Amino acid sequence: MNPVEPGAGYLHQGQPVLQTGEPLATARAAMILMHGRGASAEDILGLAEQFDQPGFAYLAPQARGSVWYPNRFMEPLESNEPWLSSALDVITQLLKQLGDQGLAAERVILLGFSQGACLVTEYAARNPQRYGGVAGLSGGLIGPDGTPRPDPPLGSLEGTPVFLGCSDVDPHIPKSRVEYTAQVLSRLGGRVTTRL
Repeated sequence: MNPVEPGAGYLHQGQPVLQTGEPLATARAAMILMHGRGASAEDILGLAEQFDQPGFAYLAPQARGSVWYPNRFMEPLESNEPWLSSALDVITQLLKQLGDQGLAAERVILLGFSQGACLVTEYAARNPQRYGGVAGLSGGLIGPDGTPRPDPPLGSLEGTPVFLGCSDVDPHIPKSRVEYTAQVLSRLGGRVTTRL
């Protein structure tokens, strides 16, 4: 695992980004893996061994203090600021870095677990475009029920494959939030598969 340039998020700035798999200069695709609360980049990067896709670069940024944002994901958005904006900016900066290496968003999969799953689904909803894929494992869109979403949407996921997987009795992620996340990402043009 090799460190690469960290994202430019102010709170998470200077934190390591671990990389494994194909070097960026020769990779044909990439996956950004966002860890959960209390976990680490190294933990989630272990999934790369399970995926083991030839030609893929795997990048896992580390949250400052192993927490992307301090409060529960369904709390008011402002209660998780400025950490939330900083965490989302990490994804923006990694996508920019990958784009500079010739890996456009449609060749990048965003995958996250728990807090990381909340981040990647929220990022895709706020920044709809064609991605290689989005995978939210035990998470959903951030904010309380009724959080405003642009209508009509500000863009399209253009058929991006989206996978949402969660227990139907998760003590932290209500089944209804996973279903709502699926609805929003479908409305944005994602091809959503949900497994509860």
